[in-house]
Amino acid sequence: MEKSKNNTIFVKIISYLTMTTLDNVKNRLIDRILITRNEQLLNTIDAIFNLTQTEDNLTLNSYQAEMLMMSEKDIKQGKLISETELKEVDKKWMS
Repeated sequence: MEKSKNNTIFVKIISYLTMTTLDNVKNRLIDRILITRNEQLLNTIDAIFNLTQTEDNLTLNSYQAEMLMMSEKDIKQGKLISETELKEVDKKWMS
């Protein structure tokens, strides 16, 4: 009985570590994508995602769902910015 309990704890720890590692990799990639100005790299990353896309359902965490709802609200309220305006704002912010 004790061995089974230990195995369960071990599996839970491995699951947690795997998820933490996965989250860390995702966050590192997001950070690097956000700061790059290399359009070719971004297009390549996009192509990789398109090639590896599956029909799996997308599962969002509460933060992601909230951000999407806020974005939809902004769109409905006309709170939009063109890509050109965004690039100008970015230039000023990055200076």
